[in-house]
Amino acid sequence: MEKLRVFSIMVCLSFALLLPGIASGEPIVLTLSDQNSDVSWGPVHATQPWAKKIEEVTNGRVKIEIYPSQTLAKGKQNWMATKAGICDMSWNVMSYYPGMAPYSDVILLPGLPFRTGEKGSELIWKLFEKFPELSGQFAENKMLILYTSHPFLLMTSKKQVKTLEDVRGLKIRTVGGPPIEQMKALGGNPVLLPMPDVYIAVQKGTIDGLEAAYEPIPGFRLHEVVKYITEAPLSPSLFGVVMNKSKWNSLPKDIQDAIMSVSGLEGSKFFGRNFFDAAKEPIKERIGKGEYDIQIYTLPDEERERWVDVGCRPIWEAWVKNMESKGFTKAREILNAALELAK
Repeated sequence: MEKLRVFSIMVCLSFALLLPGIASGEPIVLTLSDQNSDVSWGPVHATQPWAKKIEEVTNGRVKIEIYPSQTLAKGKQNWMATKAGICDMSWNVMSYYPGMAPYSDVILLPGLPFRTGEKGSELIWKLFEKFPELSGQFAENKMLILYTSHPFLLMTSKKQVKTLEDVRGLKIRTVGGPPIEQMKALGGNPVLLPMPDVYIAVQKGTIDGLEAAYEPIPGFRLHEVVKYITEAPLSPSLFGVVMNKSKWNSLPKDIQDAIMSVSGLEGSKFFGRNFFDAAKEPIKERIGKGEYDIQIYTLPDEERERWVDVGCRPIWEAWVKNMESKGFTKAREILNAALELAK
């Protein structure tokens, strides 16, 4: 009997040694791969505070270790790196993966009736929850956050764009999906480039400019190569924070619930608001003070309508027809739902 008792104690000790985190009460450490600098606006005001929120709502049982500036995986590889378990979580530019989740491209249609990242993020998350056909296209990883920028600005290096005619022939960095078709409709030449490659491309004249939000200007030092900004009816971009499904499934239910309490709809709106919307005024202040040598031009209403007529509404219909021709029969219903939710 005594031998059995000793044996049982030894088994328990061995099991405890195999699970040091459980035995010692150490937190569950989750790695997050990010392409952005850890001092740029979005990570400082959205990603890092969100990670801190997770630590708080789990009472310290979870800790997020963020690997910035592509130190764990390249930006374009983050989705697959997460799926493969190279990282537990990652921040993703969803346009880096064309064709993976075509229904989600609805939020990239230019000229949809929203002007802020917070509203765009609310729309796409509600569509994600409403349509399993859409959410199912992201099923390789666990989606925690799905959010948008505010509609992009047209940034150029050599001339101010004030009319449709000024766009013709320009080589403009765009994101994938509908923004490519819009740039073609406007007369420009779309070029797909990851944001970390844009600075050199503009500096060398490989491209004439880019579509982007206000947020990346300081983080990627775009103010050194961009001289003009035109506020026009362009598309936003779509982003996601995802987690490896096996890792997610291994977490206790109460920890999963705690993480989702600061993710999902409210977390996506938080990212849209803090990653993008909140960056607009501080950057405009820097421009106003002369810290950034950039001129901002807002299209007059009449000229804006020209852009909408040429490069927005026709893109909606073309997107629906193209999707339906490929068997994605929910495209029009999803577009109509997006327009209704935007009200």
